[in-house]
Amino acid sequence: MDERVYVGRAGPDAAGNAGWLLGHFMPPGDVRHSADVEIKWGVHPVGDRRAAWVRGEQREALLVLISGGFRVELPDRTVVLRAPGDYVVWGRGVDHSWYAEQESVVLTVRWPSIPGYRVPVTTGAAAPPNRCDGTGGR
Repeated sequence: MDERVYVGRAGPDAAGNAGWLLGHFMPPGDVRHSADVEIKWGVHPVGDRRAAWVRGEQREALLVLISGGFRVELPDRTVVLRAPGDYVVWGRGVDHSWYAEQESVVLTVRWPSIPGYRVPVTTGAAAPPNRCDGTGGR
């Protein structure tokens, strides 16, 4: 088998890594390891929301709706993705959060893939400004 090729299924593969399919957090030597880009297959039940806003984002991102209804909250506007293929792109420095208005599947692409860039674990009180990683904020 060619180690430069990986064939998988997004659902089962994503479930084993908090949704992430590709990025710096995959094992070195794995064709899915990348410092350039991160890709996530996000499956969200209705009412699922990001634990805290991402503040001081250091990456760019593309979020594509596969199914459902998904809201992306930005500092100056809210974008609601309703039809498969609807998408939003934001750049570095754009704070954001999200909410699943319906059971949703979204594909997220972020670049670059930055090691150590993660959401802090908080309990009870409102979360401080944060950064995110492959944990999906949960």
